[in-house]
Amino acid sequence: MRKKSIPKAVEAFVENVDEILIYLNDQKAKDVSEKSESWAHEYAIIRLYREFEDLMLNCLVAGINNDTSVLAATTNIDFPKHLTDEVCEYIVIGNGYFDFRGRDGLIRTLKKYVPATHYLVVSVKETKYREALDRLSALRNFAAHDSAVSKRQALNVTGMHRMASAGSWLKKQGRFGSIAHSLKRLANDIGDAVA
Repeated sequence: MRKKSIPKAVEAFVENVDEILIYLNDQKAKDVSEKSESWAHEYAIIRLYREFEDLMLNCLVAGINNDTSVLAATTNIDFPKHLTDEVCEYIVIGNGYFDFRGRDGLIRTLKKYVPATHYLVVSVKETKYREALDRLSALRNFAAHDSAVSKRQALNVTGMHRMASAGSWLKKQGRFGSIAHSLKRLANDIGDAVA
C-alpha cells in the first residue's frame, strides 16, 4: 500500500474542488430552475465538506506518519519511528470517522495529534481562512440537516437574517466559489509548508 503524501492529498483536493465547480457551471449552463440550482449548490457544499474532511484526515495521517514525534509531543507517549498509514489513521479516528465542528473544532481536533506550532494547525488558524471554514461547516450542516439549529448557525456565520436554504444563499454572488477558492488556497498553503 502506498504511503500517504500531503502534496498528493493537496493535489487531489484541488482537482476535486475544480470538478465540483465544473459541475455547478454545467448546471447553470443547462438553464435549470431556481430550485434545481439551489439543490445543486446544496449537493456541492456537502461534497466540498467531504473533500475537505478527507484532505484534513490525509494530511494529519501523513503528518503523523512522516514524524511520529509530533504525536508524541501531544500525547506524551513515545511511538515507534515508523507507523503504517493504517495505524496512524486508527489513532486519529479509531472505529469511527473523522469529523470536526467548524474552524475552532478543526483546530481542537488537530491539536490532539500535533502541536500548536505544526504547519497544519498554523495554516488552519490563519485568520484569512476563518470565514470560509466556518461557512463550510455551517452551510454543510444546514444543507444536510435542515434543522432549526443548523439554520441558526448558517444565519450566524453569513450575517443574514433570513435564508430559505443553504443552496439559495450559496448560488448567489459567487458565494460558493468564494468558499471553494479559499479552501483551495488553504490546501496549497499546507502543501507549500511541507515542500
